[in-house]
Amino acid sequence: MKSKEIRNSFIDYFKDRGHSFVRSSPSVPIDDPTLLFTNAGMNQFKPIFLDQIKADSLRAVNSQKCIRVSGKHNDLEEVGVDTFHHTFFEMLGNWSFGDYYKKEAISWAWELFTDVWKLDKNRLWATVYVEDEEAHDLWAKYTDIEPDRILKCGKKDNFWEMGETGPCGPCSEIHYYIGSDIDQQSQDGVNKSEEYWELWNLVFIQNNRKKDGSLEELPAKHVDTGAGLERIAAVLQNKTSNYDTDLFLPIIDKIESMTPYNYKNNPIPFRVIADHIRMLSFSIADGALPSNEGRGYVLRRILRRGSRFGRTLGLEEPFLFGLVDSVIEIMGDIYPELIDRRPHIKKVIQAEEESFNKTLDRGLSHFEKIILDIDNNLINGADAFKLYDTYGFPLDLTQLIAREKNISVDEKGFNDLMKKQKEMAKASSHFQINDDEMDWVIYSEGEESKFLGYKLNKCKSKLRRYAFKNDQVFLVLDQTPFYAESGGQIADMGLISGKGIALEVLDVKKTNESIVHICSGTFEADGEVLCEINEKRREAIRKNHTATHLMHRALKDVLGDHVNQAGSLVHPEYLRFDLTHSDKISKDQVLKVENEVNKHILLNKKLEVSIQNFDDAKKTGAEALFGEKYGDKVRVVNAGDYSVELCGGTHVNRTGDIGLFKIIEESSLSSGVRRIVALTGEASLKEMQKNDSILIGLQKILNTPPDLMEDRISGLLKEKKHLEKKIKSEDSDINIIDLVSAAEKINDRVLILEKIKNTSTDALKTIGDKMVDKMGNGVCVLISEGEEKPNALIVVSKSLNSSGILAGDLAKSIGGFMGGGGGGKPHLATAGGRDNNAIDQAIEKSRNLITKLLKED
Repeated sequence: MKSKEIRNSFIDYFKDRGHSFVRSSPSVPIDDPTLLFTNAGMNQFKPIFLDQIKADSLRAVNSQKCIRVSGKHNDLEEVGVDTFHHTFFEMLGNWSFGDYYKKEAISWAWELFTDVWKLDKNRLWATVYVEDEEAHDLWAKYTDIEPDRILKCGKKDNFWEMGETGPCGPCSEIHYYIGSDIDQQSQDGVNKSEEYWELWNLVFIQNNRKKDGSLEELPAKHVDTGAGLERIAAVLQNKTSNYDTDLFLPIIDKIESMTPYNYKNNPIPFRVIADHIRMLSFSIADGALPSNEGRGYVLRRILRRGSRFGRTLGLEEPFLFGLVDSVIEIMGDIYPELIDRRPHIKKVIQAEEESFNKTLDRGLSHFEKIILDIDNNLINGADAFKLYDTYGFPLDLTQLIAREKNISVDEKGFNDLMKKQKEMAKASSHFQINDDEMDWVIYSEGEESKFLGYKLNKCKSKLRRYAFKNDQVFLVLDQTPFYAESGGQIADMGLISGKGIALEVLDVKKTNESIVHICSGTFEADGEVLCEINEKRREAIRKNHTATHLMHRALKDVLGDHVNQAGSLVHPEYLRFDLTHSDKISKDQVLKVENEVNKHILLNKKLEVSIQNFDDAKKTGAEALFGEKYGDKVRVVNAGDYSVELCGGTHVNRTGDIGLFKIIEESSLSSGVRRIVALTGEASLKEMQKNDSILIGLQKILNTPPDLMEDRISGLLKEKKHLEKKIKSEDSDINIIDLVSAAEKINDRVLILEKIKNTSTDALKTIGDKMVDKMGNGVCVLISEGEEKPNALIVVSKSLNSSGILAGDLAKSIGGFMGGGGGGKPHLATAGGRDNNAIDQAIEKSRNLITKLLKED
């Protein structure tokens, strides 16, 4: 079976048994701050297991995009070395949320494997938790597996836990023997030998682990299963390596076409590169970007690791971006976001490769210098950190290169320095909510957090629960007009009042399905409160949000369909929009975008908002945005049939309500990503009035009409450059050799003390640099009469610096002689005065001072 058929067969099997298909959530988690990447199929269902939200359907099935490269699940060093570890993989899974349990999970898994996919029963083994007699008996009763193939195992292998506390339970795994001799099987090999592959893990979530370590029964029991598509594909395609399946071979074939090396003779680099380009393609498609922190640093590590393995195949120039098309050919029809963001993915990877190539050779050269002077074949943490900080070498890349030379790296020393740097760079975060740290007081039971803000600016609400933390009050209500920060839109602010309650709402956050109001002020728990948002602030936000939609559409029209949102901020004072585009957006293109948006504002079209099925909305062309999580039902915002996007934010009623739109900034954010900042309504009007006032002022100063202003300023700048060149040319007329030859001699030391024509400070420094080489052992003072004030150059040979004669000290004295001051380096300094009439007297005083110093020395 081909991988597509396997995936579809799995999903269809469980759909036939009452499961609702749930789309894969992004590989970059939207609302789970504990994860850098989605690393398991259960991640998006975690709030259900934690009893924080109710499931839309009691049965679910999906294929989840997963990335495992950090934290507990980090097998990066094994990728490519063995045949089954990956940074990116797909997890097939079926779930029951308080519905069916062990019997169905076990019997359906066995039926799918043996009756549908026809796996050899004589190669299959089942394991259960040693204390789970129920699962053991169900395997024996409801499947035809041989009883001696049902093995009891300990907690390490067959007890699943989400964390140190929380939902957990026993699990049952199905293993498959891939060895060539079926008669050599033994139960001793399961969970120990690489010839026994774990294909499917059936987790039975029936307990809650308490803080004291004890277990209690959950009121509702769940099933959470996970089967890696890559490994199942290998088995069903009669392969002993995941990399030999149709999920990887087209990528490996493409790599082979780029290099004279052969996959069969040297498989590891091919495997690593094929694995890494999948991870990069999916993570970038889901909104991640390479950087030096967090998730972005992981991407950079993976990309640079792949690039390094490419060099072992003779691939010196950027090549990874050329493999993206192969990934899309294999998986684009299943995950259309790859197709939608193909240009963005390729440009980001190519730019990152090019950047790394510029530093790689310098880094390798520095690496060679390091290993010439190391003790005990160990690169110390400081050197490893310098390779990271200066040359962009992630630690694992340094370790990889070191291993090739049988050298170790001080990982602890590196991590200590990395931690210190992060602590120095860490900025204080805004209001945060961590449910594990919140001590909630339940005030009343019932539905909570119904959002009324699409239609209402104020409402009466009932208090459901509250908590206190850091002198702030946290409230959850049954209903609210306050918008919680989401989709780039900043949260509402306003007031909550009631009997003994006078609170200012500082921020609003959404945790799972709850809207949490973060407040300051007076609070005495009472049943009913009045919620009032700041209407003027909300109105400004609404204008900026709708303008963001119009601008997104206009950017596609002006720049091309490759443009996608890569982040946004909808603020009451401005809107900020990050877009996937490599080149600088020209002044003419900015004007075209502005004109297009303002045209649709003037049309004053009504916004239509509807609730639609996700797939139906996508078919009509609605934009699904980076960094957003969508359910089966989505809110579609249609701005005058021009912009159609999936959006949960607040918007104006008609495009004309925006008033006016003005882009004030266009800049580069990162490789392949540009940033635009714009204003709307009253803010944009004030910006243009401010600019107009500046223009009128310049017009008066330059006596030039506005349409000729650019030429006039350009001419002045050219004239300035010409004069600077002329001054430098005049400065060059000073003959240093003549000055040195005419110098006084004091104790075999040279003293040059001259008044010269008007010379700029910069020109004096240039003369000083030349004088240092020509003067020999001595002191030079050149005083220039400026147009208004005098300035001076002081040069002292370095041989006299050791005797305590310092140019900086002389500059202070000579500047003082002219009514000013000075300073500089020991061998070169400058001074400035207030009165040209003081120059002659300053020269005489300087001569006396320096003569005395040279005679005393």
